[in-house]
Amino acid sequence: MVMKNIFLTLIFFCSLLSSQAQKKAVTETGEEVVLNDDGTWLYVNPEDKDLIIKIPVNDKVFIKNEDSSFLLKSKKVNVGFWLNSKKWSFKKAVNNPDAEYELQRRGEDLYGMIITEKVEVPLETLRNLALENGKAVAPDLHIVKEEYRTVNGEKILLLQMNGTMQGIKVSYFGYYFSNSKGSTQFITYTSQNLLNHYKKDCEELLNGIIEL
Repeated sequence: MVMKNIFLTLIFFCSLLSSQAQKKAVTETGEEVVLNDDGTWLYVNPEDKDLIIKIPVNDKVFIKNEDSSFLLKSKKVNVGFWLNSKKWSFKKAVNNPDAEYELQRRGEDLYGMIITEKVEVPLETLRNLALENGKAVAPDLHIVKEEYRTVNGEKILLLQMNGTMQGIKVSYFGYYFSNSKGSTQFITYTSQNLLNHYKKDCEELLNGIIEL
């Protein structure tokens, strides 16, 4: 399968998404910024310099699928993931030191990654970091869709991002969640031409996220 050939690249990308180790600094006008290793930077507070992100809110209430009966629990944060074990295989992440779990839709070219850390990060900041860090391996990475959702009673940020790596067009469709106990990135990914085909599977898996 084509996606298996770039699996390690995707894992590297997801590792970049999870990196929150950048140094902070203050500009001469008082705004806090995060300094990336590649020399780029972004504002810690999205409202600085009129960078207010107007993310729409989806009024629909999302809940876990009734067939998602297996609860996969994070050992780092108070978050769990209801999933259908007949559809999804999972294992502890072995190729990405920043991730807890790797997932795959059984027999399909659809993958998942669960990245958790104990640092609380504002969703807007998490959004910016995910996009900027992802551009390190996919320079044309851009957000196709973003919205806030209520998923199993929690405020979640949905991001769909498209980019090109090694000539392959890839889509990332994931949920981002943070509270006082830590932050979670629950990401599914596949090739751009397959995302619409797998969208229902992505939604069903992602909607299993729950605060414990």
